[in-house]
Amino acid sequence: MAAEIVNPRSDSSDSSDSVGDNGNSADTTRDEPFDAAFALHRGGKMAIQATVPVRDRDDLSLAYTPGVAKVCSAIAEKPELVHDYTWKSQVVAVVTDGSAVLGLGDIGPEASLPVMEGKAILFKQFGGVDAIPIALATQDVDEIVETVVRLAPSFGGVNLEDISAPRCFEIERRLQERLDVPVFHDDQHGTAVVTLAALRNAARLTGRTVGELRAVISGAGAAGVAIARILTEAGIGDVAVCDRKGVVSTDRTDLTEVKREVAGFTNKAGLRGSLAQALDGADVFIGVSGGTVPEEAVAKMAPGAFVFAMANPNPEIHPDVAHKYEAAVVATGRSDYPNQINNVLAFPGIFAGALQVRASRITEGMKLAAAEALASVVADDLSADCVIPSPFDERVAPAVTAAVAAAARAEGVARR
Repeated sequence: MAAEIVNPRSDSSDSSDSVGDNGNSADTTRDEPFDAAFALHRGGKMAIQATVPVRDRDDLSLAYTPGVAKVCSAIAEKPELVHDYTWKSQVVAVVTDGSAVLGLGDIGPEASLPVMEGKAILFKQFGGVDAIPIALATQDVDEIVETVVRLAPSFGGVNLEDISAPRCFEIERRLQERLDVPVFHDDQHGTAVVTLAALRNAARLTGRTVGELRAVISGAGAAGVAIARILTEAGIGDVAVCDRKGVVSTDRTDLTEVKREVAGFTNKAGLRGSLAQALDGADVFIGVSGGTVPEEAVAKMAPGAFVFAMANPNPEIHPDVAHKYEAAVVATGRSDYPNQINNVLAFPGIFAGALQVRASRITEGMKLAAAEALASVVADDLSADCVIPSPFDERVAPAVTAAVAAAARAEGVARR
């Protein structure tokens, strides 16, 4: 069976129905405005579709009993056959606890489902990977880990989604320790991969290397920490991470365990103080926190700086402000400006590559390979308004898939 994108209006309901502001179905006789988002989501965005026919008794005897018993017995004797004779190696669990959904925050498992369905159809549309949304009615780390471990025999990979920091770090770590399939927290690593790809191309465009750049990250949550890690792995000249209290530095006594770790491998310059102070002379701003950076701080960045302001819907530095101070490259998280940093450029191909070779995990090398492949897609079209491809560029998923599969083999985590 496979997850399929379906028309939510294909049932017998009247497509002219609308939904009022309170989220309840509206009576069409009340002349309330049509809302396309509610209309599209009616009935959900997914279905399950069989990949084999069941037209007669012979088909039934093969797809189910008695034929299925032969396959079950073979898998019982040789467990690795589950990858060949079930959908396990083609399907990912998209797991959330509803604690950090988009910019909506802790809205709970039921309210998270439209996003998880959306994630699943993006897996299918952009990577050819089937995915099943799983929204858990708990935010307890132990319960989440135990639940996913028990579900894992049905899946070839686990995509953690919209789980708040710092719990997300421990959940991912513990699951990867206990499972022999890839576990990937997209809010961390998907964002990091796409950011690095865009940064590589921005550097190439301006005749620099990543190693020559000093970056400042606004936000020490899931995305900020992962970006700091991948930039360090990629050889960034220096990177400082800032939270609400300023630069995450080794002399601070109020840091969480994760932030203490971050302080240990970042901020070679020994910066102290506020975000605005850290930006003085910086080559790169990366925003994953929200809020607004003072214009006077932007003015003090190095000439030809890169501004990646990814908060939605309001970037930390508006593109107009960045251009006012002659930023060489500006990127946002929005689709109505050039250079959208969008996770969908990464996670479908990363999982497709990992599943293709039955990888046991997703390594740092696989992420770096994904970033390099993604950057290479726009090599011939590189410009200030094109340092990252569109999600609809058909070259993206094949390039990332191939690079990730090759990296998995090179790093010894591939099983075929």
